[in-house]
Amino acid sequence: MGLITETNAQYYSGQQVFPAIVNQTNPKFTCTFNTAVVSAYDSSGNQIGSNSNYTIYFDGVAQAEASSYISDNINNVITLIGGPFTVTEVYVQLKTTAVESNYGSYENISVTDIVNNFIVAYVGMDKLIPRVKRSDVIFHAKRGLQEFSYDTLKSVKSQELTIPHSLNIVLPQDYVNYVSVCYIDQLGVKRHIYPANNLTTSPYQNLVQDATGIPIQDNFGSNVEGNSITEERWKKANDVIINQGIFDNLDDYAYWANYYGFDNTIAYGQLYGLEPQYAQVNGWFNPNYREGKMSFSSDLVNKLIVLEYISDGLAYDLDSKVPKLAEDAIYAYILHAIISTRANQQEYLVQRLKKDKSAKLRNAKIRLSNIKLDEIVQVMRGKSKWIKH
Repeated sequence: MGLITETNAQYYSGQQVFPAIVNQTNPKFTCTFNTAVVSAYDSSGNQIGSNSNYTIYFDGVAQAEASSYISDNINNVITLIGGPFTVTEVYVQLKTTAVESNYGSYENISVTDIVNNFIVAYVGMDKLIPRVKRSDVIFHAKRGLQEFSYDTLKSVKSQELTIPHSLNIVLPQDYVNYVSVCYIDQLGVKRHIYPANNLTTSPYQNLVQDATGIPIQDNFGSNVEGNSITEERWKKANDVIINQGIFDNLDDYAYWANYYGFDNTIAYGQLYGLEPQYAQVNGWFNPNYREGKMSFSSDLVNKLIVLEYISDGLAYDLDSKVPKLAEDAIYAYILHAIISTRANQQEYLVQRLKKDKSAKLRNAKIRLSNIKLDEIVQVMRGKSKWIKH
């Protein structure tokens, strides 16, 4: 039996046709989409979500979203409320977002299938694992997915946002670490924004002090906190001064002249002592973990940015997918994790499985690196260019 279960119409158009119904009350439609159908309403017609991801059509007429609900989440069964209905042409149409989320799904395998396949292949009589709880396999499968997401799997997600006047954006709900931050110019080209690093910081505590410098406490004995002066100064900073660009006046030049020990304007405009790490005009960002936000320099206000970040792949059920190129590595990870945590296991077996896990993880990284010879050749066409220092 083939692994592809959807028809071309289901995959490309998100449409599934059903037989005609005659005088049926509360008819049921079992969908075979790879994507789960979601209804915004329950069996009583009460709204339980923002919107449904499908629409039912009777003889070309769309039915109201509140007229249907999901009666069986596992088998993707939609039940229509009311009737009796007599309809010649019936079909379910997925909405655009649901159709697009299904594209390219064949390259992945779900964690549920990983667990089922592992139990079939590695658990049982005359196998390395005679018996194991399914919950243990699920735990190690998710831990493996989490670890692989950091440096092996395609776990990078992105958000397109606009920097408000507050110069802060809230970190994504499933944020683990950033990959890159860039603003998009008028041509749609990415311009990398660099971390502030040593330029500034976001203090985790902003204590209010008395005249002697002692932190002040409230009536409950807790430290009183105020607004961060460091962050306020950073928001108001003239970025032209910081990036050592073309100065508008001598006062701007004097900032760096004094910093590097110049006492006159003889070298005005020549930028002696240029610091390359600061000599860029794309701006800076600074993670503000106190507020769970990311702060930006003042020149990025109203700019369109793209935040690329790492998730651990476990935040939502839809995230719990493993590329088939790394499937064997996940099996090796689970097998080693289970054997190594059991009592009275021979050490040679644990070490053998550890080496096998490392080898298969290395293979998975090579496969997922997606290196193409033609792309390398294109880049290397510039090898004859002279690099001048």
